[in-house]
Amino acid sequence: MKVAILAGGFGTRLAEYTEAIPKPMVPIGGHPILWHIMQRYAAFGHKDFVLALGYKASVVKEYFLNHRALNSDFTVHLGTGKIDTLQSADLDWSVTLADTGERSMTGGRLKRLRRYLSDGTFMLTYGDGVASIDIARLLEFHRSHKKLVTVTAVHPVARFGELTLTGDRVTAFREKPQVVEGWINGGFFVCEPEFLEFIAGDDTVLEAGPLERASAAGELMAYRHDGFWQCVDTKRDRDYLDELWRRDDVPWRV
Repeated sequence: MKVAILAGGFGTRLAEYTEAIPKPMVPIGGHPILWHIMQRYAAFGHKDFVLALGYKASVVKEYFLNHRALNSDFTVHLGTGKIDTLQSADLDWSVTLADTGERSMTGGRLKRLRRYLSDGTFMLTYGDGVASIDIARLLEFHRSHKKLVTVTAVHPVARFGELTLTGDRVTAFREKPQVVEGWINGGFFVCEPEFLEFIAGDDTVLEAGPLERASAAGELMAYRHDGFWQCVDTKRDRDYLDELWRRDDVPWRV
């Protein structure tokens, strides 16, 4: 099954990084966010990716075109031009890189991928968030209800630590817990190709138009994910995930 990833965002709140690279290429533990997302899908056997590129698309293209060289040890024999790969980081993925316009909105980007996604059910997610989601269970849920779209519903992560008080005594302390109540759009969609008909064009925001229409038509279902989920909107978010990687405490890694 194909996996479409929206990878064209500007990431204005990550300007320290995104002046030079697109948001999905912001590094976590030495690898782009995009790589972490793709690794999650690949671990469940889904290795056919379609990337919707936009802002600084060339950076993403160059990363995949040069992936083997960037992630392997090798010896270059300058006299002959021969290259001996000593330790390869080859991945058995198929990656389609599609330029969907620098200014296209999220729905518009997806619409431009239509030619690559029209042959059956496909998965879709944003290029800036990781999660410990069980992809197999997500697909099982989608197939069970036979609607056009499944969205993964997640609990947002609290920005501050949470105290439980009994009088003036702190009886529990939780550092940045996931909020117990309330659900938000966490990405990790499963879609039928007919859903693409809900998208008008480049100016369509996926969340404001098509998903609202699918909901009104009774064609949108939510898969509830209670585990780890984190999007990268700010440097604080990036640094948090990077620290988890440094400590080898990586909930999104299979």
